[in-house]
Amino acid sequence: MNKITQLFKIKYPIIQGGMIWNSGYKLASAVSNAGGLGLIGAGSMYPEVLREHIQKCKKATDKPFGVNVPMLYPNIEEILDIIVEEGVKIVFTSAGNPKTWTSFLKEKGITVVHVVSSSVFALKAQNAGVDAVVAEGFEAGGHNGREETTTFTLIPMVKEKIQIPLIAAGGIANGRGMFAAMVLGADGVQVGSRFAASVESSAHDNFKYKILETKEGDTHVTLKELAPVRLIKNKFYQDIQDLYAQCPTKEELATLLGRARAKRGMFEGDVNEGELEIGQIAGLLHTIKPAAEIISEMIMDFEKVKKDVAKFDF
Repeated sequence: MNKITQLFKIKYPIIQGGMIWNSGYKLASAVSNAGGLGLIGAGSMYPEVLREHIQKCKKATDKPFGVNVPMLYPNIEEILDIIVEEGVKIVFTSAGNPKTWTSFLKEKGITVVHVVSSSVFALKAQNAGVDAVVAEGFEAGGHNGREETTTFTLIPMVKEKIQIPLIAAGGIANGRGMFAAMVLGADGVQVGSRFAASVESSAHDNFKYKILETKEGDTHVTLKELAPVRLIKNKFYQDIQDLYAQCPTKEELATLLGRARAKRGMFEGDVNEGELEIGQIAGLLHTIKPAAEIISEMIMDFEKVKKDVAKFDF
């Protein structure tokens, strides 16, 4: 039996990333109904909006689903209280110390997974008592690890250090990538960009079609002085580069970024002035499809690659 399907009681070891402005209840429930694990992205939701999405997700699926919670969230206590009150059984935490909330959640009978970018943080998460870790490589979209370790090297290094189940993330959008991650030591995969470009994604259509236009080399990690983020090279990105040419202070970078820049780009559809967070694998995405179709294709692709690999002869 697969450790991830056992842990979450799901059919396939595929987790949909809890991406801000993309991961509402429609996407989470669609992924869960198709046999994966859907996640609601709390990072872009006010507490009461999150409660509404959880309640709607419970009506839309009878399958397991979870909530992704960035621990830097200003209303973190209120968010976690809502998660407990609404009976959510799975929480993915990120952007913070796993020790802070893991024991609180575990005491409530909640399965806890923490997102890490290095084997050092994976060990800390294991020691904090989480049930599994997501090891996310530098290819991933959105906020990224400062270590700049790619998925291909990160997964085997984390696997060597921990005993708990391991989920690979960053640069995985099809069954071939899923197979590669699992050969490297992952028990399952977390997929972000592929689901951002899905029918059920809550992102604006302008952003979805911009993803399809994105080619190899069209994303970059920047704003490392604030928090490293991988985004599409658009006008806003160029404005950042122009400011860097003037050797800006951290405060000047923060002023340029301003507030709600990601919402402006991904949710409101301003593809010029908005922050468009997506992974390098976007260059492999050419169509917007329903989440169920994405999962079905991933599994078919996975099985095909498994047979092809069996034919290798050296």
